[in-house]
Amino acid sequence: MSANTHPSELAFFSALVAAGGLSAAARNMGISTPAVSKRLAQMEARLGVTLVTRTTRRMLLTPEGELYLAHARRILADIEDMEQLLAGARAEPRGLLRVNASPGFGRSHVSPMVSRFVRRYPEVKVQLLLTVNPPSFIDDAFDVCIRFGRPPDARIIARRLAGNRRLLCASPEYLAAHGTPQTPADLAQHACIDIQQGGEAYGVWRLAGGRGAHARAESVKIHGNLATNDGEVAVRWALDGLGVLMRAEWDILRYLKDGRLVQILPDYQTPDADIYAVYAPRHQLSRRIRAFVDFAMESLAG
Repeated sequence: MSANTHPSELAFFSALVAAGGLSAAARNMGISTPAVSKRLAQMEARLGVTLVTRTTRRMLLTPEGELYLAHARRILADIEDMEQLLAGARAEPRGLLRVNASPGFGRSHVSPMVSRFVRRYPEVKVQLLLTVNPPSFIDDAFDVCIRFGRPPDARIIARRLAGNRRLLCASPEYLAAHGTPQTPADLAQHACIDIQQGGEAYGVWRLAGGRGAHARAESVKIHGNLATNDGEVAVRWALDGLGVLMRAEWDILRYLKDGRLVQILPDYQTPDADIYAVYAPRHQLSRRIRAFVDFAMESLAG
């Protein structure tokens, strides 16, 4: 931050980007659109760079704007953390908390959890964004991500919130018409629903059978005429009797219980899908982030 940059400018720019446009930002701030435009222009003139490209319909950040936003968010979060640390251990968590989760799990589990969290901690403002793929922590767009499976990046903190298994399943109607697979190799003869998410290889399912020295891993090239990047869509197709599905237990347990889906190949293990809260190491002392992660662990354990 330069000698002429004030935290209020950082907060202004962060609020402007969060609003998505000058008019929306003006409404949120309770000032006129020309006033917002003038302040932005003054910032750009002082910095000597263009932060935002304006069009009639939307506002786009320039590379310099992206850089300014990333640092602004980080500095504002650090200021909030500092103030809470100085306030003492008994201070209530407060400030902005940016949470990311996958669409299906985010809607069914994280969203209700956020509702309960803000009732307990009303001084925390939560922004929840659902995306298919986990975001990069390099751009500092989120504080906490709730994801399936331990992340491969050892430089970030991953706290395990709850256990979770991926299960193979199909509807009773599909199994009655096409038979029940008895071995992983049998899956090659079935219509399998492919979920194309994350960094895993598409069209390949990995299973492991046996235990200890007798454990063996198998990779199965699946076939089928249905693929999607949305887990809820894939579950719907399986419920409609259109094929075999591999999906997290959290997403299909209610259908297994009511018999609308049937687990197949239960003696085979699939890749780990435990639920983790992931955040950058610099957030370890953030009271609102620690409070949210502890709350998430408490909620999902139940």
